[in-house]
Amino acid sequence: MPLLFNSILREHHLDPARVRLVRHKDQRSSPGRSPYELWRNDRKGFDNYQSTQRIRNRKIFSAPFWSVFLCDAFDETVFVGLYAAAWSGVLDHDQPMPHRIGDVDRAGSCDIYHLDLDDRMQDLIGRLIIDWGPGQRAWVQYADRREKQILEIRRVESSPPYPGHLNFVQPLSSIGKLPVGWIEALSAARGVYILTCPRTKEQYVGSADGPSGFWGRWMEYFKTGHGGNVGLRSRDPSDYQVAILEVAGSAADHDQILTMEGRWQLKLRSREMGLNRNVAKSS
Repeated sequence: MPLLFNSILREHHLDPARVRLVRHKDQRSSPGRSPYELWRNDRKGFDNYQSTQRIRNRKIFSAPFWSVFLCDAFDETVFVGLYAAAWSGVLDHDQPMPHRIGDVDRAGSCDIYHLDLDDRMQDLIGRLIIDWGPGQRAWVQYADRREKQILEIRRVESSPPYPGHLNFVQPLSSIGKLPVGWIEALSAARGVYILTCPRTKEQYVGSADGPSGFWGRWMEYFKTGHGGNVGLRSRDPSDYQVAILEVAGSAADHDQILTMEGRWQLKLRSREMGLNRNVAKSS
């Protein structure tokens, strides 16, 4: 018999009728930080992010407890805390959005909630994974009306091990919220990568030679949509698939990495049939 999340709530003396299930998933269309990035790197920013909610959602949020989940880079629904919640009123001043660069919540546009992380269930934070359900179901739900199956309770808060450079394949949208260990590995490596558009199947071959390696270069694409490349500027923004073609040795200099890049462009004919518009030796 499957273990259900409401059973966990009851074990902690919580009535599911008094709990809302809140699942934050990155739906961003502009540069910024995903909810998962905020939670991982800036807990105060994350609390500010979720304390601001649309006025029209006041009824569903009117519960004394929120059980909060996040979608990580692997689309797993991870428990990140039980919060005591209380409506504080309507926002009375313009307030910068912690997850969107340059955007603000305008005075009078949203509700503000006071949130306190409850002591109960803290040992499950980052360890408990549930099945939210198929498709794009509502991101706020009544706990007593939705039985969520627990898929896993990990022994410790952890992430999947890094698969290795040549096995790494991820959508560009996931780059910022990768596990810290993955980001460290990608930041320490330089070399040649490939971007593939999921809509047109066109490819772009480039090189990463900066201080933050592959990860830093890919974050430029995420923030701008094109990373300064002429061919990518000519297309609508896309959630490119990113992968590594070749890793440069630690002694490789800039010219050697550009030569590696040009060799892969020739092999894959990414200038004739892809999105490369540059000459052979440029990124």
